[in-house]
Amino acid sequence: MGALERLGLVAIVVMAATTFVMRAVGFWAMGHVPLTLRMRRMLEALPGSIVAAAVLPIAAKSGPSALLAIATAITVMILWRHELLAIGAGVVVAALARGSGI
Repeated sequence: MGALERLGLVAIVVMAATTFVMRAVGFWAMGHVPLTLRMRRMLEALPGSIVAAAVLPIAAKSGPSALLAIATAITVMILWRHELLAIGAGVVVAALARGSGI
């Protein structure tokens, strides 16, 4: 194993340890937070907020085909509440839209 491979392995181990520590500290810290109604509502809204923050900038940069795919996935999720079906529909719509030049 060369120096570059060792450096890569060290980087992976450090990133894994950092991720573990951050998650453990998060669980520990939340154990000291009173779960009021307001806090529960905030925690329930958090996953959707994270997805929106991650997906919307990419969609805005990717153009109409990505926006159409996201709208399709959201619609399928609202109607059928099936994540895999929503993702599949979004991918198919994105491929068809890009294939047709949108």
